[in-house]
Amino acid sequence: MMWNKRPALAALSLIVAANLSGCVTLPPNAPRSPKDPFERWNRGVYKFNDVLDRGVAKPVARTYVRFVPQPVRSGVSNFFGNLETPTVMVNDALQGKFRAAANDLGRFLLDSTVGVGGLLDPATQIGMDRNDEDFGQTLGVWGVHAGPFLELPLLGPSDMRDAPARLVDAYSNPAQYIKNTDVKYGLYGLRLVKTRADLLPLDRTLKGVFDPYAFIRDAYLQQRAYKISGDSGDSGDAPPPDPDAPDPGAPDSAPP
Repeated sequence: MMWNKRPALAALSLIVAANLSGCVTLPPNAPRSPKDPFERWNRGVYKFNDVLDRGVAKPVARTYVRFVPQPVRSGVSNFFGNLETPTVMVNDALQGKFRAAANDLGRFLLDSTVGVGGLLDPATQIGMDRNDEDFGQTLGVWGVHAGPFLELPLLGPSDMRDAPARLVDAYSNPAQYIKNTDVKYGLYGLRLVKTRADLLPLDRTLKGVFDPYAFIRDAYLQQRAYKISGDSGDSGDAPPPDPDAPDPGAPDSAPP
């Protein structure tokens, strides 16, 4: 029965989000983003995610931060960072970054052994940098365009390129191959709590934002474009220049 809970939860989330999207009205006079043609649907999913976040995820994350000591939380972060290292290493290699892939292999071996299964991070202490790559970035480096923005039920912001790429990354994570379903989904739940706890400092910023959905959407797209442009030199996902903006290379006396 444990195997059927996750697909059933995902299906229920889609149904609820679809119903909410039909009730969503777009903010008046708000500019429409060309990267968000499914905005009404996305806002419905965002509303669903926000209800779950306020009712479940945020209170659990706050409890986690309040009662779990910082050294333990650091160990949890190190552990999940180590589990993600094989994914980073594979995508390093797919992007032709073989030196980085060798570095990440060394990180994984050192942290998994000397670091007590990844709870400690001796690799960083000796100067082995932590890289950040995933299959969505790899597709971007290969020239695949991001496509429209998508707000995914439970998972949050994404796009047409990154959403399916998450499935590929999942199969390069060692946690995917744990046989014991209680341990597997326990780790999955702990990772969600840890991830939400990491985002708690951003809640204050969102409180002062007129349109949190648009803020999160634009921040996500800019962050992903920046990561890929840093890998390939040109993401292909940057927004087109404003035709009304002045030419930075033109003299100050140039007529408008």
